[in-house]
Amino acid sequence: MTPWDAGNLAVDSTDDLLCARCLMKVPSATSKYGKLDIMFNNAGIAGTAKTNILDNDKAEFEQVIGVNLVGVFLGIKHAARVMISAGQGSIINTASACSTIGGCASHAYTSSKHGVLGLVRNTAIELGQHGIRVNCVSPYIVATPLAKDFFKLDDDGVHGVYSNLKGEVLKAEDIAEAALYLGSDESKYVSGHNLLVDGGFTNVNARFCIFEQA
Repeated sequence: MTPWDAGNLAVDSTDDLLCARCLMKVPSATSKYGKLDIMFNNAGIAGTAKTNILDNDKAEFEQVIGVNLVGVFLGIKHAARVMISAGQGSIINTASACSTIGGCASHAYTSSKHGVLGLVRNTAIELGQHGIRVNCVSPYIVATPLAKDFFKLDDDGVHGVYSNLKGEVLKAEDIAEAALYLGSDESKYVSGHNLLVDGGFTNVNARFCIFEQA
């Protein structure tokens, strides 16, 4: 369960009814500001770091899928409900570098992020007919409390993880800037896109590469 604060309403992002109740607050906001322009589905959990599938528990797997994928599904669904009448909107979803490759996180987390990317691509096709853009932003590892707890690393440990792009450190602010771009008019013709903020990490197999890797 991942509650988040919507005004004064704490919402479990996996609960369809509570998400709908949360979005019922939108009319009061739209009456004040005009419309709902942007929805950012950012709730997520990492689950437990179990590398052997025989040790993976079904309930733990379903919990990660519930928050990371079902939560995004419900966020898109209820944002679309109020954006369709306006004929425009931008729905942004946090995925991960794990949305395109395997081996970087648990089975549950990787599956959930692959699912988010598929959902984004599918809903972008449907909702594009209503002028609504749907995209996701996919970060590489960032020194957030969630990532540090999952990998059992401190800030220096996270920054020491293999990076293809040398001389730069990926920060949460960089992900926020990417999301800001996807919500802005500068990305008005960008939809169904997976914006990878990974320094090129997902483009290279570091174990088999003709270029020298540090």
